[in-house]
Amino acid sequence: MKFIVLPCDGIGPEIVSASVRVLQAAAQRFGLELKLDYDKVGFDSLHEFGTTLREEVLQRSRNYDGVILGTQSHADYPAPEQGGRNVSAGYRIGLDLYANVRPARTRPFLESNMKPGKTMDLVIMREATEGFYPDRNMSRGWGEVMPTPDMALSTRKITRHCSERIARRAFELAMTRRKKVTAVHKANSFHMTDGLFLEAVRHVAREFPQVQLEDLLIDASTAHLVREPERFDVIVATNFYGDILSDLASELSGSLGLAGSMMASDEHCCAQAQHGSAPTIAGKDIANPTSMILSVAMMVQWVGDKQRHEGWRKIGDTMTAAVDQVLENPATRTRDIGGTMGCEAFAQAVAKAVEAA
Repeated sequence: MKFIVLPCDGIGPEIVSASVRVLQAAAQRFGLELKLDYDKVGFDSLHEFGTTLREEVLQRSRNYDGVILGTQSHADYPAPEQGGRNVSAGYRIGLDLYANVRPARTRPFLESNMKPGKTMDLVIMREATEGFYPDRNMSRGWGEVMPTPDMALSTRKITRHCSERIARRAFELAMTRRKKVTAVHKANSFHMTDGLFLEAVRHVAREFPQVQLEDLLIDASTAHLVREPERFDVIVATNFYGDILSDLASELSGSLGLAGSMMASDEHCCAQAQHGSAPTIAGKDIANPTSMILSVAMMVQWVGDKQRHEGWRKIGDTMTAAVDQVLENPATRTRDIGGTMGCEAFAQAVAKAVEAA
């Protein structure tokens, strides 16, 4: 199996190194061949090549079984015309990584941010190639304009094709879980765009009569996530709504640093932590690499499913179980969740748990 590794910005190099250590331990544990190639994106690429994402790196990534992408400091990049290309968006559009899969679950041994007795085990299927985001809804140009210095306009794009394919992935996932899909929208206000999304989801739902479909307004969804998170199984949403809901769900379940994230098309997959680059703690060995490790585990499970390779499926499961095993011990937690362990030491502990599995 061959992956391309792109450490990127902030704590990206640290948490990517941690996830690679665990991945290598898992591959060795199960006797599977692993090849890793490295390249530069983000600020390292900008300083050396004048752009945060070279097209050649993006296109070369097509030849790998998966991409391991670190966190990016996109808010600090220069304007796109000055080389500040959004790396994540570049991959989502360039490799058509339309499905951003974001699970959120409570762990009985970790404190959550929910009401006592409440639990959560859900997956948010976020469409990632269109919607409100102006850098990915035009084939040429930008989705935001300022006709005057005092007026700003933004264009939102919703298509039946993209809505149906993310819905289909959501229903397929629900078939392996508790057989319920919640479509999140605001069709009472966005009659055409959210209306089209909801119409597409309902159309796909007819292919899955075993799965219950409900739809909720985005504002009501946030309230229900707080009040009764157990009602949710798989949530399907357009780009902007899914982005917000996934951060809320992950923080409610314990911490944004505990949630994995995967971006996938029908042919390609990319692992990237759900959280940001945290530049203020970069290089201090205090970052929590859990999200990145779990994201890589999701990616190798996806690869295992796609290639029907039981060994890589087992690697993903083992990495996930090893993370929980280490987190269960208060002495081996990172400081953001009440422990004292550093990023590198945490990775070593997870790698040892994998080797002992």
